[in-house]
Amino acid sequence: MKLLIMTLKNHRKQTTYIVHRSLINQLKHQYQNTASSKTRSEVRGGGRKPWKQKGTGKARAGSIRSPLWRGGGVTFGPKPIQSLHKINIKEKRLALSTLLHNKNLSISIIPDNNFNIDYPKTQLLYKQLQLMEVKNDNKILIIVNQKYKNLYLASRNLKNIDIIQADHLNIISVLNAEKILITENGLLTIQKIYHA
Repeated sequence: MKLLIMTLKNHRKQTTYIVHRSLINQLKHQYQNTASSKTRSEVRGGGRKPWKQKGTGKARAGSIRSPLWRGGGVTFGPKPIQSLHKINIKEKRLALSTLLHNKNLSISIIPDNNFNIDYPKTQLLYKQLQLMEVKNDNKILIIVNQKYKNLYLASRNLKNIDIIQADHLNIISVLNAEKILITENGLLTIQKIYHA
């Protein structure tokens, strides 16, 4: 019995670690990391020695592009760094399936035709959510099998609603959601891809 409890605790630790790794990976990929400054070798000009080494009374200088000079290079300035945080596909799938399993109390399965909106009107989507007794002040994630234009346009004006395709699930969207609505076809896709 003790061994079983220990195994379950270790498994829980590993899955939370994988969720954390997957989250860090997604956040790192969102960061552009394009800040760059020129060093003395990259600034144009400065190939000639400005004056001779001795006899002028001035301090010795080898280039007009020295970091000490105005118009010179930057010392220890920012450079783009490739910080790759690799995560395996199986690990990413495990992280998403674990997260969905942990949020099963806030997940509702709904028929596909519930979100068949005839016009791209926010009011129509709002009424549809009221019919399903979903509070509009919560962060809502709607997972569909396919993003329809009318549904996307109707939800765009509601800041607390996020619509995502089942085959494009990501950790941040699922973590932020307080209520998750999954269509029946979307659920089939999730089960097929993520085994959740």
